[in-house]
Amino acid sequence: MPAFFQLEKNKTSIQTEIIAGLSSFLATSYIIVVNPSILKQAGMPFAGVLTATVLVCFFSSLMMGLYAKNPILVAPGMGLSAFFTFSAVIGMHVPWQTALGAVFWSGIIFLLLSFFNIRTYIVKAIPKTLRYAIAAGIGLFITLIGFINAGFIVHRPATIIGAGALNPSLLTFLAGLLFTAILLTRRVKGAILMGILFTTIAAYPIGRWYGFDNGQPLVNWQGIFAAPDFSLLFRLDFVHSLQWSVWPVIFAFVFTDMFDSLSTFVGLSEASGLLDEQGEPRNIKQSLLVDAMSTAIAGLLGSSPGTAYIESAVGIEAGGRTGLTAVTGALLFLPFLFLAPLLSVVPAIATAPALVLVGVFMVHPVTKINWVQMDDAIPAFLAMVLIPFTYSITQGIIWSFLSWTALKLVTGKREAISPALLIIDAFAILALILE
Repeated sequence: MPAFFQLEKNKTSIQTEIIAGLSSFLATSYIIVVNPSILKQAGMPFAGVLTATVLVCFFSSLMMGLYAKNPILVAPGMGLSAFFTFSAVIGMHVPWQTALGAVFWSGIIFLLLSFFNIRTYIVKAIPKTLRYAIAAGIGLFITLIGFINAGFIVHRPATIIGAGALNPSLLTFLAGLLFTAILLTRRVKGAILMGILFTTIAAYPIGRWYGFDNGQPLVNWQGIFAAPDFSLLFRLDFVHSLQWSVWPVIFAFVFTDMFDSLSTFVGLSEASGLLDEQGEPRNIKQSLLVDAMSTAIAGLLGSSPGTAYIESAVGIEAGGRTGLTAVTGALLFLPFLFLAPLLSVVPAIATAPALVLVGVFMVHPVTKINWVQMDDAIPAFLAMVLIPFTYSITQGIIWSFLSWTALKLVTGKREAISPALLIIDAFAILALILE
């Protein structure tokens, strides 16, 4: 095992990789419940989507670990799930079986783009300045997700957003945040995992004891076993999903997943140093192939498209550097085919401190940006702020690319614009049109 995953070369150990895999799993495990809760609004059975979600997470993350050998978990994307339900099924009145077919065919297109190295070529065309900014933007995005999950940042009609009330839940989150920050400052190994466990234990009394959330506990034990539901397996509609009227849905999946996965790989690689000898994201072609396979598999199993998860940064920060981290995470997903109720043990406020603190490490690459040179600084700044402010990695990367191209053209620096970047710009514009 150490030789296969090159643990010594990556200056890590089996223990560190397992702890990192567990940390990433805990940060992403919410998907097992959240994804079915979104797709059931499209008319799909909750239990069936839950089973499909677990299988997508397992197979995709396992492929990422064994084939691409990167410490990145792959799971159904929330933005893609929302598009599947609210845009395709509810908005465009596409039957969910047909929408699953669209997911499958978009995965096939991904595979073709990845197999012929077109997506890798596109990644290499992304200017390094934008890579640094995307990494920082994703870090801020992760931090925002953490604060929202904790109830620290809430919606306010007058100011759009604001600080939440200091209730027992928020105080528990702050205690967990402080505890985790102290461990990280003291460079304690497994600090993030310890922080998640500490916050979960601290959250246990909240609810009936304190009267929070209408008397419902945050840590809500619902038993242990639940039989898997395979009713959605191969329920996709291959034929009707190829109708001309469904192609906009397929293209939307293609473009959205492409930008999300590319920016996630680039951002995580830049922030964590997972780069090859040429300074490119490590094993990028293999990683993109896995991402494409995940999308195709999702359509077959009965879920929205799979994509690389930015929450993998939690495990990477915990020391994960090889595919063993992803394999560990994959194996931890599998038991929840039968043990899904156990997810209630880890509430959102328990993983929130980890998400917030990961942002601290991911903004580090901004120190490499030349903030004095405006044609570099402005596109980088747009990437940084639009990713969290629009709650969309796609929007941040689209507008940073388009502004980079425009500013380089008007300043006479056409050599900074590669043909591949122009292709990205074309995809970006098309994505805006189809949105």
